[in-house]
Amino acid sequence: MPELLTFPNPVNEKAARSVAGGVVVLSVLTLVTQWWWLGALLAVGFALRVAGGPRYSPLGRLAVHVIAPRLGEPRLVPGPPKRFAQTVGLLFSAGAAVALALGTTMVATVLLVILVVFALLESALGFCAGCWVFGHLMRLGVIPEETCAACNDITLHQKVTQPA
Repeated sequence: MPELLTFPNPVNEKAARSVAGGVVVLSVLTLVTQWWWLGALLAVGFALRVAGGPRYSPLGRLAVHVIAPRLGEPRLVPGPPKRFAQTVGLLFSAGAAVALALGTTMVATVLLVILVVFALLESALGFCAGCWVFGHLMRLGVIPEETCAACNDITLHQKVTQPA
C-alpha cells in the first residue's frame, strides 16, 4: 500500500511545468465559469498528484507521457519540494471549490487568481514558489534535512521515474 502513495524523486521539471500550464488553463476556466464542480475537479487533480505524483492524475499522465517527451531531454529536479508545491495547490484549489459551492465567489476568485499567478510563474518561467518556500522551511529547520537528503544530489539518479 505505501508504494501506491509514493511521489517520484527526481521529477522531470518539464513535466512539472506542463502540469502547471494545465493548472493555469483549468483555473482560468473555473474563474470564468464559476462552476464549483470544475474547482472540485482541479482540487481532485492536486490530491491525486500529492498522493502519487503523476501516476493517478490525468493531467500528470498527459504531462509525463505526452507533453514532456516532446520538449526534449528531461531536466531532473528534487521531488519533495514539488510534492510540497502540489500540497499548497491542493489547499488553494480545495478552498476555492468549497467557496464556490458555498456561493462565496469573491473568496474563490482570490484563491484561484493566486493559484493562476503561481502556476503561471512555474509554467512560463520555471519559478516554483512552493519549492522556494520548501527551501526556506528547510533552512529554518521546519522541514528536516532528511526529508530532502536524497534529492540534494540529483546526479545520483540515472533517469526520471515515470510511473505506469
